[in-house]
Amino acid sequence: MIKLNQRAVDVRKTEEMSRHPCFSGCASKQYGRVHLPVAAGCNIRCNYCDRRYSCVNESRPGITDKFMKQDDVISYLRKLFAHEPRISVVGIAGPGDPLHQPAVTLPILREVRQNYPHILLCLSTNGLNLPGLVDDLVAAGVGYVTVTVNAVNPEIGERIYSRVSDGNIIYIGKEAASLLLARQLKGIRELKSKGVTVKVNTVVIPGVNDRHIIEVAKKMARLDVDLMNCIGIIPVKGTPFGHKKEPTTQEMWHIRKLTGQFLPQMSHCTRCRADAAGMLGQNNHPNLCRKREKD
Repeated sequence: MIKLNQRAVDVRKTEEMSRHPCFSGCASKQYGRVHLPVAAGCNIRCNYCDRRYSCVNESRPGITDKFMKQDDVISYLRKLFAHEPRISVVGIAGPGDPLHQPAVTLPILREVRQNYPHILLCLSTNGLNLPGLVDDLVAAGVGYVTVTVNAVNPEIGERIYSRVSDGNIIYIGKEAASLLLARQLKGIRELKSKGVTVKVNTVVIPGVNDRHIIEVAKKMARLDVDLMNCIGIIPVKGTPFGHKKEPTTQEMWHIRKLTGQFLPQMSHCTRCRADAAGMLGQNNHPNLCRKREKD
């Protein structure tokens, strides 16, 4: 009976994966996604991130035209699905961290599940608050979680994160990186124990962690992570890493070849905005809004 039940679970997960455009390259040609920009705050400060700037013509994580309130979510989805029926996934990916304020994001996820029981629910997090919230995510119907893991060595991590805020306590340096890593590893273990499909995003930062990515892949493979997404840094002016050069296509191909020895690689990522909607590559949510208003 246990084997039959596990087989049924595996079949269901395979079918679902075939409809998730971020977890399946083939699915990205047939299905779309929508990110709900409802997560305002963040509990870590990454040296490559600046969420204060929003431009409708720019496509990168952390950007949104405006925040969305819970009361507006279902009406927005109703209009969006009518405009783009190929959307199969509703996710929360920012512009801050969705688990920084779970009292905001969890009710939204539950409401989406209640109104759209067949939609796939997805969430992207830095992992700091992930331990202890896994049961809540599973109960809300979240089947896909992406955790951004940029280093598995705190000495490298402290170069990437300027601070980590855990409740009212602010950590800096190696202590901050160590805390974040410990929470990420524990959270991923909990997710996998509950049957959640896990993708790891790793921002490739030349001169910082680019030669460390393979160690990240090895560690994540040991945790049975399902997919890895190596993302070249997008230098943002005014951030500590604003002077860094974005990795070339050839450099990213080489990194994915090395890490691909340990984990399946996502190579079709479009580095979506926090308010992205539609097919991958269609990241300009404000334009979709204006088009719907004219319809």
